[in-house]
Amino acid sequence: MGAAKGKSAAVDIDTGERTVRLSSPDRVVFPERGFTKLDVARYFVAVGPGILRALRDRPTTLQRYPEGAAGEFFYQKRAPKNHPDWIPTATIAFPSGRTADEMCPTEVAAVIWAAQYNTLTFHPWPVRGDDLDHPDELRIDLDPQPGTDYTDAVRAAHELRSLLGEFGGLEGWPKTSGGRGLHVFVPIEPRWTFTQVRRAAIAVGRELERRMPDAVTTAWWKEERGERIFVDYNQTARDRTIASAYSLRARPHAPVSAPLRWDEVEDARPEDFDLATMPGRFAEVGDVHAGMDEHRHSLEALLALADQDERDHGLGDLPYPPEYPKMPGEPKRVPRPRAPPDALRRPRPGRSGGADTTRQGGTRGYSSLIRMSRYEITSVTPCTCTPT
Repeated sequence: MGAAKGKSAAVDIDTGERTVRLSSPDRVVFPERGFTKLDVARYFVAVGPGILRALRDRPTTLQRYPEGAAGEFFYQKRAPKNHPDWIPTATIAFPSGRTADEMCPTEVAAVIWAAQYNTLTFHPWPVRGDDLDHPDELRIDLDPQPGTDYTDAVRAAHELRSLLGEFGGLEGWPKTSGGRGLHVFVPIEPRWTFTQVRRAAIAVGRELERRMPDAVTTAWWKEERGERIFVDYNQTARDRTIASAYSLRARPHAPVSAPLRWDEVEDARPEDFDLATMPGRFAEVGDVHAGMDEHRHSLEALLALADQDERDHGLGDLPYPPEYPKMPGEPKRVPRPRAPPDALRRPRPGRSGGADTTRQGGTRGYSSLIRMSRYEITSVTPCTCTPT
């Protein structure tokens, strides 16, 4: 049967495990570079083993762009009712008490199925389907603030690497955010709660801030951060996620969140990793984070550091995001007064301004979507397919 007028015929995408139907393959998703929906699907197939390693068995939120990368987007946690029975789900509970099922990918075909529904960015939880309350990754987000850039994040990342090694021999795995920042993931034993993992992240941020006071900050209020790299400790709070490795980001040049080796971090440029270039890199070097899950680390040394900070310096908890319920021991969330415009720091010459954001453009409805997106995972539907 031919395609309807003005629409291209659907195509079948072979992922190796199964075939997934892709409708409107010629629809342009990244207008500036002309990349189509088919290009997006082929990209995910090309990096399939890598993105599946990042998502496997993890409850995953889909960041969907029905109008393309330049248009509106939304976060989908509720798997569509017609989702294939070969994609397992985890049951999440809304604050209202309602529940929803979130997909847990176990094969590359699940990624292509999500791409059929215009997903560009995947946001996996730091837990697996068999234990939804104990993270198996400590995720550290190095977020450049106005007046700083990737180069500043690199300097912080190198010091972070040394710090992690000193506290329990932790090994971090760096990747670009797809913007100007860096993410460093540490595989950990799934023994600690979200609250404890967040406490460890705060300890990391404070120690990094002590070592680089003019370059790093843990200040939650933006007005207090200055031209420094913000260690976003709240990315480890329950129901906060970070874009997965190999996810596409909705910026004009179609960048990706690119896994790196430590010896690449210094000379890497985030703009060099995109939909067009990453398949070639993957074919040449494979998934440079393939060994990430081979050894898991203990948080005991970092939690001891957190205890010492609280005992010796009176440094307890830090504020949670505003949509979270008040937590035990959390300081007051009274917003700091905004500084007058002429008192705000301006970017230094040669530096790009603006904080590292999830996307650019089309932000209508964004705040309400964020407020609606805070749910809690309570149980999991077992997978009936054969893991790859």
